[in-house]
Amino acid sequence: MTARFDAVGLVVSDMAASVTFYRRLGFAFPEGAETAPHAEAVLPGGIRLLLDTEESVRSFHPGWRPPTGSGRASLALLCDRPEEVDALYEDLVGAGHQGELKPWDAVWGQRYAIVNDPDGNGVDLFAPLPSAQ
Repeated sequence: MTARFDAVGLVVSDMAASVTFYRRLGFAFPEGAETAPHAEAVLPGGIRLLLDTEESVRSFHPGWRPPTGSGRASLALLCDRPEEVDALYEDLVGAGHQGELKPWDAVWGQRYAIVNDPDGNGVDLFAPLPSAQ
């Protein structure tokens, strides 16, 4: 038996808000996903991003409760250029999403920022700095 990495799943409190957020980042959720209890977007390379509503998860795991405290997981999105990090961050924050960490030139050689999705999951935006390439 061989297990292989296939998907990242997130439990969301508001499917429409989450689908809208991730579509802004280029995830191709199908039409109607905003009202579904489960939605999937296939990413380049075949990995999928899965979104499930809290109600959907409770349908098969009645004892499930949303986590409390700070998030422990994040998604990281590679941008082509440092300017894209800034533009994407501004676009998301301008659309009302919480900016966790404004774009900055990190000591490890990347332009780096963090925006939170509607459920508070961190979405890291990064691109190599020209001096690091």
